[in-house]
Amino acid sequence: MTAPRTLPGHLAHPFSPRGRLDPYPAYRWLREHDPVHFDVTSRMWLLTAHADCALALRDPRFSAALGQRERVRDDELPPSMLTTDPPEHQRLRSPGALLMGPAAIRGIAGDIEAGIGAVLDGLAGREEFEATADLGEPLATGVLARLFGLPAADVPAFAGLAARVSVNLDPLAGPQAAAAGRAAMGELTRFLGERADAAAEAAEAAGAAEAAEAAEAAEAAGAAGAAGNGPGGSPFGRLAADDRLTRAEMLGIAALTVVGGWKPLAEMVGNALHWLLPRQEAAGLIRDGGPQAAEAAVDELLRLESPIPFTARVTTEAVPLDGGVIPAGARVLALVGAANRDPAVFDRPDELLVTRSPNPHLAFGAGTHLCLGAPLVRQAGGLLLSGLLERYPGLRRTGKPPAWAPGLVPRRLTGFTLAI
Repeated sequence: MTAPRTLPGHLAHPFSPRGRLDPYPAYRWLREHDPVHFDVTSRMWLLTAHADCALALRDPRFSAALGQRERVRDDELPPSMLTTDPPEHQRLRSPGALLMGPAAIRGIAGDIEAGIGAVLDGLAGREEFEATADLGEPLATGVLARLFGLPAADVPAFAGLAARVSVNLDPLAGPQAAAAGRAAMGELTRFLGERADAAAEAAEAAGAAEAAEAAEAAEAAGAAGAAGNGPGGSPFGRLAADDRLTRAEMLGIAALTVVGGWKPLAEMVGNALHWLLPRQEAAGLIRDGGPQAAEAAVDELLRLESPIPFTARVTTEAVPLDGGVIPAGARVLALVGAANRDPAVFDRPDELLVTRSPNPHLAFGAGTHLCLGAPLVRQAGGLLLSGLLERYPGLRRTGKPPAWAPGLVPRRLTGFTLAI
């Protein structure tokens, strides 16, 4: 291998404190000059071109299971869709769809819409609010509480646990934060375990009731054997009642749904408003364009600011790419934040085009690991943004300009105060 190239002196490394605030100049240089880059600082291969990142996310030669090696911490995430390769991945993903799949989301769509309406109602009469604390976090809490079928009395404790386990998103978290994350993960798992049996019983009872009602209707209509078989209850109840998983596997999927879903959904709101509010024409297209336009805009906003800016893999054999050969056993980061602004794929890649179509961004991953929660994020994000812009058309930034947080994951703004 030839001597690795280094970033020019005027560019901050994207993982450095300064580079984390604005990684895009470094991403651009790497994509143009060294898209298959061996980084001597992290001892990892950094991929920045869209084609290479898409390949790494889809190709079985890039192992997600071995990608846990990238975690500086010595704790491992429990087996789940995120941390396994096929065929084990598919064994877990199929029942996991009971919690996060399209059918599960359709079943609670009305509850999600009502919950978002309540979040927006809560802003009425206020002069200002903070984007994440007062809007993003209540959105994420409400959406996930409905997935898990939590009663109102459980929601405050759930919100606190969701906030505390979010440190587990950062594979480079320090020892103190990692220890706090491990403790919080244990508490969350116990919290969900205590509610799993009741949720499963409710799902089974609702399923039996639905089947009986369908059978009665079929008999009345003279249609033999037309009884329905779709179970009711919450998505979590249907997951907990599924016998394809061990209890530990079921709880691992449930807990990691919280880890991987709560914080990114909460932070997406501030990131999106950061781009939208200075661009009133784009905001108007979301406000007036209906649900499909709003969901398409969520994709574009995630393309520009992906809360999860990279995905780790390890190669199981040497992989030749246009920019070089990655050896077997190499630690690889697919920098989706860079790939999502690749001009070879996206016209005007650094601009917000809310009607962009097609939009093959990688913020939800790709291939077998494509995020199961993507439809939920599009729906909830679209409903929130369109409703917010419709109810509060004078929304504007106030106070100091928001700052990008120094952490790597998730990419998020801090101190983003808005006036109504």
